[in-house]
Amino acid sequence: MLDYVAQLTRDATQIGRHDHESLRAVGFDDRAILQITLIASWFNYINRVADALGVGRD
Repeated sequence: MLDYVAQLTRDATQIGRHDHESLRAVGFDDRAILQITLIASWFNYINRVADALGVGRD
């Protein structure tokens, strides 16, 4: 799962069917894959927004 999330963060365009199959092979179903993707994407998004606005910087 962490490899999937790292790839999602680096370059989501490189994620393919084989990545989803790898997650299924270790027990994640489609709903879990969707949840993993949504949560990781949301954190990536909100962190970029915060960075762009300087939130949390001194």
